[in-house]
Amino acid sequence: MKSVLVLEDGTYFTGESFGRKGEAFGEIVFNTCMTGYQEITTDPSYNGQIVAMTYPLIGNYGFNHLDNESYKPHIQGFIVSELCDYPSNWRCSMDADKYFESNNITGIKGIDTRALTQYIRRFGSMYGVISSECGNIDTLLERLKADKARKRNLVMEVTTKIPVYKPGPGKRVVILDFGVKNNIIKALQDRNCHISILPAFSTLDEIMKHEPDGILLSNGPGDPMELLSVKNTVQGLIGLKPILGICLGHQLLGIALGGTTYKLKFGHHGGNHPVKDLTTGRCYITSQNHNYALERDFSDDVTITHVNINDNTTEGFRHKSLPILSVQYHPEASPGPQDSAYIFDEFLKLL
Repeated sequence: MKSVLVLEDGTYFTGESFGRKGEAFGEIVFNTCMTGYQEITTDPSYNGQIVAMTYPLIGNYGFNHLDNESYKPHIQGFIVSELCDYPSNWRCSMDADKYFESNNITGIKGIDTRALTQYIRRFGSMYGVISSECGNIDTLLERLKADKARKRNLVMEVTTKIPVYKPGPGKRVVILDFGVKNNIIKALQDRNCHISILPAFSTLDEIMKHEPDGILLSNGPGDPMELLSVKNTVQGLIGLKPILGICLGHQLLGIALGGTTYKLKFGHHGGNHPVKDLTTGRCYITSQNHNYALERDFSDDVTITHVNINDNTTEGFRHKSLPILSVQYHPEASPGPQDSAYIFDEFLKLL
């Protein structure tokens, strides 16, 4: 079935539909990972976004029930150049079309993803729609504009609604769940932590009732400046317990310490972003997924510890006197390299 991808400026690409037939709306971003597409589709940080994969062949090792990063896929839609019809891997339990259809994800294949990526790099990420039921560009632009104006709380859509516990013999860690990935939880479990996963909008009293040794502010979707109530809670936690911020959690922690964020032109999405550790001079290859970044030098109380080599954006900081550690990238590295897993060990030392 024919399908069309329309961007909010009227640019469009034609291709073929796969997965759920119909329409999908969201912000178009590109991801440069060669593998890990299942982890990408199930990463809650992609809630509200349509993901275009720059690698030309997707689905060659199929899908399974083990590699999910959360309880379900969260992407709004999926864009690929070529979708593999005959996957080959001993862990494969379903092919791509069955996976996307059973999870109600609308996809488009057979478009020039290289041209799309270059266009987004030139003009920035923008809202778009995938449609297999309407070929009229003007009509789709009207629908796109109406959907973009719809107000959504992206974090509330993905956060746990009730506390979840992962018992362990070690340190007690509370995760504030803004869209936490399974492999962040697993990284703490591997270090024997007793984990309490709490809803994103838990109060300070609700958090402290769990008697944590430390707090982890997780990754998640959307604009951190729209989460002012969370910022106030984080401000209350500062100085009470050691804190680790990851991705959205990193941004919220920075805002709570007096910083501000800005939107990147096309974001950082992939498993190949070079980050320099300013304390050691070492460069790490990191997995990243974010559209916003912290302004540099936002507080005299913190030291910027990591910067992105590609664009010099802030990738990590430490507080000078309090046990606070924060990184913009994903140290759990699924999908991606494992260079940065030491961050969890550094967090455990703070406890």
